[in-house]
Amino acid sequence: MSDLEQLTQALARNLKRWRGERGFTLDSLAARAGVSRGMIIQIEQARTNPSVGTTVRLADALGVSISALLDHDRGPQVRIVQPDQVVRIWSSEAGSSTTMLIGTDERGPMELWTWHLVPGEGTDSVAHPSGTIEMLHVTAGDLTLVVGEEEFRVPAGAAAAFEANLTHSYRNDGSVPMEMTLAVSVPPVSAPLPAHAHGGGPAASAGQAQGSPLPS
Repeated sequence: MSDLEQLTQALARNLKRWRGERGFTLDSLAARAGVSRGMIIQIEQARTNPSVGTTVRLADALGVSISALLDHDRGPQVRIVQPDQVVRIWSSEAGSSTTMLIGTDERGPMELWTWHLVPGEGTDSVAHPSGTIEMLHVTAGDLTLVVGEEEFRVPAGAAAAFEANLTHSYRNDGSVPMEMTLAVSVPPVSAPLPAHAHGGGPAASAGQAQGSPLPS
């Protein structure tokens, strides 16, 4: 089985698992993630390899890291990820790439990435749930960071942190390759509680909000 086939199978298995654990129906997850019901069915049946954007939206909607969707076999205390076990999420023919080194879902998803962008290339990211924080450290070259409508230059040796609930992008407008390490922290997500879990019978349920409010 190729690496892509293994990734597709892992995503199918883990998406179904996490959707069940969160108590989301196909329709509720589709609405929350902004991904069609048909696409979710295809992913869970391992019949498609979704885009990075689609995978990010599903992870955000479920309140888990991307690593949880790709592989959830983890040790109880210490988890070591060997160099040949890291996940290459995106790459270009010119040589740019993003690699997720490790992720955890304790107290909300957290991920650690490495990025390599060759001159003239970049990539966009969708807006994450409110409360998501990204922190990065540029180790080589210059990063052009765009958050919402604002653009920032982050040179080698500098670090940046920002709230990632706006669309954002990373570009290399320089003449040498850009390298950075990126950490992403996403707040925990609570699935809606079923009506019977609130107690008080139908009359009480009618006058109370059902479950915790979900971030947009």
